[in-house]
Amino acid sequence: MNTRQIRPSWGKGASAVGFPSIHSRFAAQAARTPDAIAVVRGDARLSYRELNDRANQLANRLRPLGVRPETPVAVLMDYSADLVVALLAILKAGGFYLPLHPAYPLDRVQRIMDHAGRPVLLTDSATRCRPAARVTIEVDTDQAPAGMPVTEPGVPTAPGNTVYVMHTSGSTGEPLGVAVPHQAILELVADPCWDSGRHQRVLAVAPYAYSVSSYELWVPLLRGGQVVIAPTGEVDAQSLRRRIGEHGITGLHLTAGLFRVLAEESPQCLAGVQEVLTGGDVISAAAVRRVLDANPGIAVRAMYGATELSLFATSTPVPRPEVGDGVALGRAMAGVLTYVLDDNRAPVPTGAVGELYVGGSRLALGYYGRPELTVERFGPDPFAGGRMYRTGDLVRMAADGLVEFVSRVNDQVKIRGFRVEPVEVENVLSGHPGIAHTAVVARVASSGEKRLVAYVVPDGRVDLAALRARARAQLPDYMVPAAFVTVDALPLTPNGKVDRGALPEPALDETVGYQPPATPGQELLCALFAEVLGADRVGIDDSFLDLGGQSLLAVRLAARIGTELGVEVAVSDVFDAPTVRELDTWLDGRVPARSVDG
Repeated sequence: MNTRQIRPSWGKGASAVGFPSIHSRFAAQAARTPDAIAVVRGDARLSYRELNDRANQLANRLRPLGVRPETPVAVLMDYSADLVVALLAILKAGGFYLPLHPAYPLDRVQRIMDHAGRPVLLTDSATRCRPAARVTIEVDTDQAPAGMPVTEPGVPTAPGNTVYVMHTSGSTGEPLGVAVPHQAILELVADPCWDSGRHQRVLAVAPYAYSVSSYELWVPLLRGGQVVIAPTGEVDAQSLRRRIGEHGITGLHLTAGLFRVLAEESPQCLAGVQEVLTGGDVISAAAVRRVLDANPGIAVRAMYGATELSLFATSTPVPRPEVGDGVALGRAMAGVLTYVLDDNRAPVPTGAVGELYVGGSRLALGYYGRPELTVERFGPDPFAGGRMYRTGDLVRMAADGLVEFVSRVNDQVKIRGFRVEPVEVENVLSGHPGIAHTAVVARVASSGEKRLVAYVVPDGRVDLAALRARARAQLPDYMVPAAFVTVDALPLTPNGKVDRGALPEPALDETVGYQPPATPGQELLCALFAEVLGADRVGIDDSFLDLGGQSLLAVRLAARIGTELGVEVAVSDVFDAPTVRELDTWLDGRVPARSVDG
């Protein structure tokens, strides 16, 4: 047995700092630095005292509604200062938050709410599309909290109580809720990797319904720092550069895909940041080199984890890689045990490939309302006691504990840093009339981005445009296939499973009759659309979205247009004007001398 593979990496955890919950540690921080600014969103600023008082008032409003320990409270709001108040209030009332993504289709949101018993819903006046709930409160307009006391509710909360349930793509074909305890987040916050002070002013760019928000919110707020909330969708280079400069951002997290795009298009947009975290997929060594070369003094840290591991389980600083080198996943963080095991769950020799299992005190409680699946994925830890989580990742571990990713065990894939179980997408597509069979796989485009491709076997006539619309209506955007390919039959392996490797390479389809560009400006935009999307040609009425466009590709397209035309284009502009014709009209008047030259 290689003892290095089962040696714990214990750091100062929740028990060492004496706080049983996130909100008790925050209250202590608010008492130490009451006038320091805690949250910034546009012109709105909340000090630690203001945030604590407003959260107490809302918590005291929630208590009479039956919010108690282990009670879910759903949140569907714009990412704002009010949202931070809402999350903290839920915890102070004793409950746990159930974050719902505003961009998710309502059908998906309602299924999550129904599974949780239609709990109390906190929302805001700007969110009009809402699921059915027991009680709905608009946090930004509700007058009751103003009359509630600012005293702490004083609800006893144990470290093992649930702090949130976040949903990921599920192998059962349904969204899967992961329940995480207070102790796990407290130990994440206590990890020594934050002691450098590089994450005192953090830019929050990830949706709050994703586990990265645990870093973006709780690491700075429980360490006396500041959270700067970026407007929804502002992940393009120009917007990031502006936010970083205006607010003196010292730390942020970018998915591996977004990190690569920014490194290729505008690495200098990260100027001023002290440390950037990246992970969620294989990290490009070339992207790391470009960011380090363009920003002297910046540090890059590779992070690996999962929602089941309370976000991050391993990390490592990334020095400037040599040409051709990959980037490792990292070493175990505080409270984490890493194991590399064979098919019999026995440790493999140092440097050998095996499956990564993670134990220790940072594990999630399990899958909300799914005890059988919890038992399947969170098994007993025969080495240190307790439980360990089977990650599904094949890795190798060096003698010093550094873990290097090799491949996946199963069909699960990462798209733009988000976990996707193809079976969930397949289930949605299979419910469409005219579909006999379907298979969904990930393909790597010429631009380097991974995209989902759906292969469908028709049962009669099938309307691919309607099939795409069905996917958009029921799935998050990162789970909507970029291309739909009809095949006569799905190839099978000798044991009868779908042979995904034998499926043909897709060609991006044109959704309408091809309309060629009529002006030099349209010609340039058509060329840029085709370059970014990996298409042979794009007509002026072809939709960026229908050709597989998504937020990561929109970041690249916005950067390319900005470089070619000298005008700032945001990701939201691409989605608001998704065809060449519409974007060309939008650009009129914004590009110098365009009316003459174009």
